[in-house]
Amino acid sequence: MQLTGSRKTLKRRVDELRQALSGSCSSEDSRLGEALSYPYQWATEYTKTYNEHWADEGRPSPYEPFPQRLPYLKPLFEIFEQERIIWIVKSRDMMISWACLAYFTWKAMTTPLCGSVIQTQKEKKVIQLIDYAKCLYRRQPLWLQDAIPLAKPLANQAELEFLFANGSYLVGIPGGADQIRSYHPWGYLNDESSFQPEAGNCYDQALSVVKGKIIFNSSAGPGWYADARRDIVRGEEE
Repeated sequence: MQLTGSRKTLKRRVDELRQALSGSCSSEDSRLGEALSYPYQWATEYTKTYNEHWADEGRPSPYEPFPQRLPYLKPLFEIFEQERIIWIVKSRDMMISWACLAYFTWKAMTTPLCGSVIQTQKEKKVIQLIDYAKCLYRRQPLWLQDAIPLAKPLANQAELEFLFANGSYLVGIPGGADQIRSYHPWGYLNDESSFQPEAGNCYDQALSVVKGKIIFNSSAGPGWYADARRDIVRGEEE
């Protein structure tokens, strides 16, 4: 059947609208894909950390992106992607804990039903690490937050949980090997491992229950973590 007059005009308008909507969707998908294609790019260009000492350091704001000037940051994110088990020795102010939380947050945002457990010796510290992750989500552009919604608003989420609508999560637990057994996550971060008396047992448990990434991250200190990194085996009496 041939279309004439107003019907032709209507069809043309419908076709133009469909084309515009298609182009808009492609543009949005492209923008989202670019932002989340690689964790280092997302961390340095699409979100911000916070610095509690910003005023003393003369910074213009407490919120800033990960500094690309740090020479080890990009290789670190590459290692996050390439290796299953990663042991890191850090010094203060290197932003390594921030980088680890950025990686696990990015993974939760980009992979449905992907959970990670974050562990430190004290509950107060692990609450702070979960808050790092929440800050990184909160400091994204609104269009990114809209594209990857949460299970419930941040204000309604528990201090030790960070839950996404796609079923992914970050959950914080205090030190102790028995704390891990009830979880079967994709990822696991043990932060400040040198100062966790049960770090070695935590590592053994993580090998049993974690199916994906295992990261141990700590400043220097004596104990299991220092020995294990140097392949030192000590007897029980030592």
